[in-house]
Amino acid sequence: MFKGHHFDRSVILLCVLWYLVYSLSLRKLEEMMAERGVEVDHTTIHRWTVHYAPLLLEQFNRRKRSVTAEWHVDETYIKVRGRWMYI
Repeated sequence: MFKGHHFDRSVILLCVLWYLVYSLSLRKLEEMMAERGVEVDHTTIHRWTVHYAPLLLEQFNRRKRSVTAEWHVDETYIKVRGRWMYI
């Protein structure tokens, strides 16, 4: 998925993740990466986001647990005002 790119995969994923999760501006994200010693342009981060966000969403949805409408309550006894009650 990341073969042939100039930047390391961890840098790309970090930029895309921060942009999507924390809704940072692209220029702010560019400054943050420059503080960490990675010189990357804001348009490059935008291209990464456009390219990798759908691919990452597809992979996350594959690994996500299915949500069902079923739920179960365990039946138990609890003490209410000194008396055991069945729930």
